[in-house]
Amino acid sequence: MQDSQSKEPMPGSRRTFFVGAATVGAVAAVVAALPQVTESPVAAEAAPALPPAPDNGGGYSLSEHVKRYYRTAAA
Repeated sequence: MQDSQSKEPMPGSRRTFFVGAATVGAVAAVVAALPQVTESPVAAEAAPALPPAPDNGGGYSLSEHVKRYYRTAAA
């Protein structure tokens, strides 16, 4: 006969698993509901202004981002 008052740690149970899963889900919901962090005002002021888009459409400009893409795509 087993002693129900044993001093050994109990193995994980289904109840413990579901409580843990519910906790992880609740934390994920809270993190998703938090406001997103935006750029700092200092970084926004330091960014150079882009030239206005052409009136007849298009708007392609050879920016640093595009140049970096071309360098990585060529390699």
